[in-house]
Amino acid sequence: QVQLQESGPGLVKPSQTLSLTCTVTGVSIATNAAALSVIRQPPGKGLEWIASITYKDSPYFNPALKSRTSISRDTSKNQFTLQLTSMTPEDTAVYYCTRGFESGRQISYVHWGQGTQVTVSS
Repeated sequence: QVQLQESGPGLVKPSQTLSLTCTVTGVSIATNAAALSVIRQPPGKGLEWIASITYKDSPYFNPALKSRTSISRDTSKNQFTLQLTSMTPEDTAVYYCTRGFESGRQISYVHWGQGTQVTVSS
């Protein structure tokens, strides 16, 4: 059974950097065609894709967040990590880790973590 677990700080101060680690169990993140993504949902708003990284280690970013975002993976730990710099209260959201597949220019989101609340406040 594939499971994803997010781990993050919960509370981040403005201007600080969020580091969110996603641990995957039940399957290797190096599986052919696998794509790992982070998606968030601000309060009262819809889902917003932040970034993905593929089995070829190719990263993709939401253009609106690209300048503040990095994503990497550690196959030895079966984890991937998102960093989002210069956090503001507008970044307050539930952050989800997902695993899916890359097919052409499409990335799917098949497996989801339960999500973790990140609040930006001084």
